[in-house]
Amino acid sequence: MPKKIAFMASKSPLAQEAMAPLIDRYGDVPVEQADVIVALGGDGFMLEALHGTQDIDCPVYGMNRGTVGFLMNEYAVDGLMDRLKVAEDTVIHPLRMEAHCESGEKFEALAINEVSLIRAGPQAAKLRIIVDGRERLANLTCDGALLSTPAGSTAYNYSAHGPILPITADILALTAMSAFRPRRWRGALLPMGARVRFEVLEADKRPVTASADSRDAKRISAVDIYRAPEVHHRILFDPGHGLEERLIREQFV
Repeated sequence: MPKKIAFMASKSPLAQEAMAPLIDRYGDVPVEQADVIVALGGDGFMLEALHGTQDIDCPVYGMNRGTVGFLMNEYAVDGLMDRLKVAEDTVIHPLRMEAHCESGEKFEALAINEVSLIRAGPQAAKLRIIVDGRERLANLTCDGALLSTPAGSTAYNYSAHGPILPITADILALTAMSAFRPRRWRGALLPMGARVRFEVLEADKRPVTASADSRDAKRISAVDIYRAPEVHHRILFDPGHGLEERLIREQFV
């Protein structure tokens, strides 16, 4: 049972106000000394908390003080220690993005949800897709494309009409956004261990921005994406409300 809790909150007034009574009731320690981290905010802040504490082997329990709260538990001041005692521990591994910019700069970032490429100008992007060294699509003309993990499949991926993936599935979803050519292409499911490369065609004329969980690399020429098994994130959920259940439930609403 956790004894020491580190509380983190987003900058929103709702999250800041919610943190004070929790600290009064349960105390607060620095993240480095904590048995568990309790993050107050929305899904975006949960991703920030996970990225910010990835070098600390400490689980993160989210409490929703945001909008959707897909990665969060319900907020309540009472009974927190009992909830943490029985919480389900889910381990996920992020994707690593290596973006090559036209300037020659290389930008690296990790993505828990997805790596997305989005056109940054008035014209559609043109992307060449290579999987494990083999060209799979010579020219995808589109507003963008993304590669999603199972944990992120209900987020941007689902909004772009990509599939929801079971959390235990060893696959990634490659999804196009507003594909113009090939017009009927609906994306692909790839092995979790696949190495995906996007090359930007006509990059000067059709600039593209790559984003790993909202951390951007602008005017890219190519992006390599692959799983980072050496990095793991631990997320805690109330019993019966873990990621597997949430991903299944999302398909019936």
